Amino acid sequence: MRWLVLLGTAMVLTGCDVSMTEQNKYTTYSPADLWPDGTSARPLPAHVVAQGDLAREDAVRNPPPVTAALLKRGRERFDIYCSPCHGLDGRGDGMVVTRGFPRPPSYFEPRLLAAPATTFYDAITKGYGVMYSYAARVEPRDRWAIVAYIRALQQAKRATLAQVPEARERLP
Repeated sequence: MRWLVLLGTAMVLTGCDVSMTEQNKYTTYSPADLWPDGTSARPLPAHVVAQGDLAREDAVRNPPPVTAALLKRGRERFDIYCSPCHGLDGRGDGMVVTRGFPRPPSYFEPRLLAAPATTFYDAITKGYGVMYSYAARVEPRDRWAIVAYIRALQQAKRATLAQVPEARERLP
């Protein structure tokens, strides 16, 4: 008798399938009588913010202070993401340019020397010309690090020995 009860219970339990694929649900853009507007797609409630958006927005609005560590990180990210087109020194003569890709502008053009830092940040974020957006590949803090490194490249190109007197001692 005990075996019959166990066998009956096992048969009943194995017959249950509560798979979510077989539940009643609305598919994307299907009509729904439940809502007054008749659609199943619901608008987001007012003032909804995606997780992490506030921190990202803060990073966009407030660039980090320029430190040696930030410049080091900027150089590393620049070498990875920017140098294939812009070249290691920012002149726009990267490896892909030698292979026929359109030449990007040099960072030493007067227009870019006078441009605010947000110009470079926005180009990394949104893309510019044939350059696609790097927003999905480069985090906001790393974008600012790249911008700081670009500014350091620009400063180094325009520097003179008079501005860096300690460099004279290191030159042969």
